[in-house]
Amino acid sequence: MEKEISLVKDDLKGIARYTSEFLDYITSQKFWDLIITASFKILAILIISYLAVFIGKKMITRIFLIRVHTNERRQLTIVKLMQSVLSYLVYFSAIMGILSVINIDVAGLLAGAGIASVAIAFGAQSLVKDIITGFFIILEEQFSVGDYVRINAAEGTVMEIGLRTTKIKGITGEQFIIPNGTINDVTNFSINNSKAMIDMQVALEADIEKVQKVIQTYLDTLPKQYEELVSTPLFIGVINTTSTEAMIRISLETLPLQQYAISRIIRKDVIDILTKNGIPLAVPKMMFYEKGQGGE
Repeated sequence: MEKEISLVKDDLKGIARYTSEFLDYITSQKFWDLIITASFKILAILIISYLAVFIGKKMITRIFLIRVHTNERRQLTIVKLMQSVLSYLVYFSAIMGILSVINIDVAGLLAGAGIASVAIAFGAQSLVKDIITGFFIILEEQFSVGDYVRINAAEGTVMEIGLRTTKIKGITGEQFIIPNGTINDVTNFSINNSKAMIDMQVALEADIEKVQKVIQTYLDTLPKQYEELVSTPLFIGVINTTSTEAMIRISLETLPLQQYAISRIIRKDVIDILTKNGIPLAVPKMMFYEKGQGGE
């Protein structure tokens, strides 16, 4: 019993001694000099890192966007990607610098990370695939920021192409975040000019030659009014008839994705023109048949 009491007293003395040494250390001038020096170094690292990222992003923007003769969307995509890479590199270096300031063995940490990376390499295959696919998307100009695309099941405007994911804003405001490695099917609506066909119905008894004349005269005036049009819209003619109506067609070519707005304008104006020229439009007709009497 006395031996156990003696051991407890020794433990208490040891704890008291370590506590006293700790208190002496944290109240010593050396400790506070170290804290102040480390704080200034960490603050300097953070400020320099922020300035490096801020200035670096500005320089990247000026270097790429000043080239007015290249594809603007591709420039914007590369700028965002380069800015992202710059941020990763600078902030990683800042973290390593801060760890060195607080006397953490960075070399040993990196060596341990290297060993750990081997262990997780098999699980990171999808991440590597995402990054590689992202670079090929940009290099091959499959699509760029601002393009309207359909990727797999997602459709909308490309908002960002990152190292790992692509972000798309849908037409109703939803955002799709797609890992680059899963991108299989891409339809880009923003590369080539868009074409559209406008089909309208006029009454079968309408004078088709007059219809063609008044509509084509109107279509010839459109390129001067709308810069979205690539060429003068063309009146194709009658493409189908029924017992009560004739279907006419107008074809047009516009800049990418502008065909919908121009088609609405042309459709409205053509209706007004036909009405003013006394050309009857096709209207639904209802026919009644009287059942014969006497077995007829």
